[in-house]
Amino acid sequence: MNYEETIAYIHSAYWKGTKDGLARTRELLALLGNPQNDLRFIHVAGTNGKGSTCAMLASILQAAGYRTGLYTSPFVNRFNERIALNGKPISDQDLVDIFERIRPIVDAMPRQPSEFELITCAAMLYYREQRCDVVVLEVGMGGEFDSTNVIDTPLLTIITAMGFDHMKYLGNTMTEIASAKAGIIKPGGTTLIYGENPEADRVFSDTCQRVGSRLVVTDHSRITDHAHTLKGHDLSFGPYSHIHLPLIGSHQVKNAALVLTAVEELHQAGLSIPDAAVYEGMAAVCWPARMELLSEKPVFLLDGGHNPHGFHAAAETLQELFPDRKVKVMMGVMADKDHGDMIRQLLPQAKCFVTVRPDSPRAMGAEALAEEIRALGGKAEPAGTVQDGVERMLREAEPEDVLLAIGSLYMAGDVRNAMGKGA
Repeated sequence: MNYEETIAYIHSAYWKGTKDGLARTRELLALLGNPQNDLRFIHVAGTNGKGSTCAMLASILQAAGYRTGLYTSPFVNRFNERIALNGKPISDQDLVDIFERIRPIVDAMPRQPSEFELITCAAMLYYREQRCDVVVLEVGMGGEFDSTNVIDTPLLTIITAMGFDHMKYLGNTMTEIASAKAGIIKPGGTTLIYGENPEADRVFSDTCQRVGSRLVVTDHSRITDHAHTLKGHDLSFGPYSHIHLPLIGSHQVKNAALVLTAVEELHQAGLSIPDAAVYEGMAAVCWPARMELLSEKPVFLLDGGHNPHGFHAAAETLQELFPDRKVKVMMGVMADKDHGDMIRQLLPQAKCFVTVRPDSPRAMGAEALAEEIRALGGKAEPAGTVQDGVERMLREAEPEDVLLAIGSLYMAGDVRNAMGKGA
């Protein structure tokens, strides 16, 4: 197979959801020699902030000299981003080689794995062959039945900020959603949670007590000397003074507190992470499409927020950075999301909306989204494709305007490409 054929093969695997649990993943990993058993992991679940948390941790570990894998989803510009090593996506050739070896094994299986199961197993094999010291492993959805949950007790289990998302699969209450995510908590380890959600936190505490995992709750009050600009955050936390984090978003400072607490716990787990690596790693972190600044005049921000919690965080950031300015919003969403609540989060700060349809079969139409925004009291006009939306936003913008593209990571790559920021 060449690269294009490999990507087509990966995407040809159909998605079966969680009904079969982890059986197919375990079966394929066994056929591959159980590569996950030769790796050390930091396992990260949650509703929002998973990707940013993983990116910060991977950057710090790399700065500390560890050969670091970073497994995340979805990608922004190219599929290869999902399987990264020391800050670089897997090469086209390595991706082809891995799947050429896996394909005959998969084709012989009586029950074919789903796309995510297939990718997860390939990543495990790749990281073992690359002799990774630590893999930062992001859960795809939920936790208990997510394919990443085939690992044994990791160095650290992390659960980021909690909110409502994927309710069709995880449940309609916070307790149900938290219970699904608590499925990654394993005996004999340490579980670090973001906190600040009492209903979810009770589930995590009860689970830790039941299975025998030490619970650590992030103390966000340890954040001091905090300043936030379009260049990111400067903050102090516990023993770390004047850290620079080049990620925008009021929520990122709390994600940073979670990460710095994780570093303290990883010390306890036996990793050597000098203070200099913490400062270097935080300052070097890059995580596209998460309140990413694409342009300064006009200010054009891109955010992958895709649920009400994410939109609330975006609204907080806009209020903090631009308290006296209304924002022009380009929005595209998946049809199965709670887009009504998402819209309401931004309405008070939105001057107007331009709606687009992301390139996904699950996407909501631009006209339907515009109608819903108008029904809620906002001004909205459809623009068709993401490219059309970006061009319209820029064409109509004044130099002092603030523009925001938000709604789905599935449109983030097209936004970046339209702004000349593609891979």
